[in-house]
Amino acid sequence: MRSVTGSGIVSGQHNKEPASAPGQYTQQVHDVTGQWPGMWGGDLMFRAEDIADRQRVIDQARTEWANGSLVALTWHACPPTGGESCAFEGGVKSTISEEDFRAIVTEGTDLHREWLARLDSVAPYLQQLEDAGVPVLFRPFHEMNEAWNWWGNRPGPDGSSRLYRMTHDYLAGTKGLDNLIWVWNVQDNPAGGWDAYYPGDDHVDVASLDVWYKEFPSQGDYEQLQAIAGDMPIALAEMGTVPSASLLDSQTRWSYFMIWSEQLRGNNSDAEIQATYFHPRVLNQGEVNLP
Repeated sequence: MRSVTGSGIVSGQHNKEPASAPGQYTQQVHDVTGQWPGMWGGDLMFRAEDIADRQRVIDQARTEWANGSLVALTWHACPPTGGESCAFEGGVKSTISEEDFRAIVTEGTDLHREWLARLDSVAPYLQQLEDAGVPVLFRPFHEMNEAWNWWGNRPGPDGSSRLYRMTHDYLAGTKGLDNLIWVWNVQDNPAGGWDAYYPGDDHVDVASLDVWYKEFPSQGDYEQLQAIAGDMPIALAEMGTVPSASLLDSQTRWSYFMIWSEQLRGNNSDAEIQATYFHPRVLNQGEVNLP
């Protein structure tokens, strides 16, 4: 990420559920452009049938890495106030009480132990990738400045960022996973104040933005994230519209972009997708040189 900053930007495509088809949207990129994305995006999932198919996601990640693409994983985790699996509506997309949130981030409580058990359940899959030599751009608790998810909309050091830090320390420390590249993420909420959710430089490797309030990040968005990140790489972790030539040429510090699953063809013409993938600054599979 550091090596491409300022000179190139890695193309990325997310692949949402079902876990039984973890490369379906990446295939669509190839169908349109003849190119494979420089970054494959997947999810550790939340529905029972997809959790049961997590191994397919991990196998796809290994295949993508072997083929020359970077690997990114998001996790739409279910709240520990309920079961490990859930629906999106009323599960991932839900609200929990402040009392329950406090309990989750407080050692010794039942909800804290339940969250650690959730981490125990995903750690073996991440360990498989470490054992295979696959680094993972890992993005938990995405859009933590938003209220749609159970973990978000809690600014300050004891809020959403505390849950992120606790998760980082458990997976990286207790579980010893050193292949995770930690991606912190906010959405382009015009209210700003993103720094109130920042977990600190010692817990973040890449600072990222999801662009949904508007088509492309504004110059103000770009500058606000840079101010938080400092010298750290920054990225566009979710977009519905493929970056235009003017964006790619003017905001040159973005290290990668990730188009959200069905938005690829649902929100972009084939010509627009092709124009982005063949832009001289965009790095596709085979064009990312790893040290």
